[in-house]
Amino acid sequence: MTTVISCPMQTRLYERGRVIEQDFDFGALAGHLRERAESFAWVDLYQPQQADLAAVADEFGLHPLAVEDALAEHERPKLDHYPGHLFVNVYAVEYQPADSGPQVHKTEISAFITDRVVITVRKSPSDVRRLIERWDAEPDLAAKGGVNFLVYGLLDLVVDGQYSAARSIDEAMDSVEDVLLVAGGAPREVRMRGYEQRRALAALRRAVAPMPDVVNEVNRAEIELVNDHLKPYYRDVEDHAKRAVESIEHSLTRINELLDADLAEQSNVLNDVTRKLAAWAAIIAVPTALTGYFGQNLPYPGFGQLWGYAQSMTLIVLTATGLFFYLKKRGWL
Repeated sequence: MTTVISCPMQTRLYERGRVIEQDFDFGALAGHLRERAESFAWVDLYQPQQADLAAVADEFGLHPLAVEDALAEHERPKLDHYPGHLFVNVYAVEYQPADSGPQVHKTEISAFITDRVVITVRKSPSDVRRLIERWDAEPDLAAKGGVNFLVYGLLDLVVDGQYSAARSIDEAMDSVEDVLLVAGGAPREVRMRGYEQRRALAALRRAVAPMPDVVNEVNRAEIELVNDHLKPYYRDVEDHAKRAVESIEHSLTRINELLDADLAEQSNVLNDVTRKLAAWAAIIAVPTALTGYFGQNLPYPGFGQLWGYAQSMTLIVLTATGLFFYLKKRGWL
């Protein structure tokens, strides 16, 4: 019975590192693998239905829990071991700057890894040509590997994209930093850009943080997925994954410190304004007190005389002026 897949699909058959056939029906895959003992294959399913994955599971003996995870959305990045195959869930990310704030677009990719076939499941639109170009760029390495080469290419592309996104956000913070650290605090729109960048970093961290463990688990897979020739390449991917995590953590610390510094600067400005208002209130209070005194309905020296009025005005000017220079010297004005 021929297995029919209704969702959009791409297929490739490799032998000794070369693509010997592609875009064939899924039902022909088992025959190709039987006829060519050294071949291995890649199958890509775009937004498959439950019936599609059920047919694939019957063909390759995939575990029901792995199939369930491949159908579900927003699964965490992970690698699960099942009898006869592995299940990997990762996120390819792309950073796009925008006026409303930085955008991190995530594409969830699940993969079933058997000893001769890699089956990827994409749950949202993505450019799969980049993955194909990544594989085609190293035919010599493909000839020395098999399925492990396909997995390496997938993880390498995903991790490189994550690291690139982390670096792009960190570089975008430079313009925000210059404004957040100016005297008097930053405008609201700049602070909002900082908050948007922090939110983008938090979303990116959820996709990137587990990746070093995922790559390390692939290296230690019980079905001996990675051969000795590719182990250095996997270690390189793991190193890049760790650098991506470190870059995100550094950027989060940096943006938090910048926002805290801006908040402290705003508090300093507010305190300065409050101090100045208190100083001016003190200056105004002195003449108010004096005029209140001289305005009471009791006789005082110079009451009703011109020289008495001049005396009161002189006291007002001298005391207010003296208080002004005193507060100015103290830095309150």
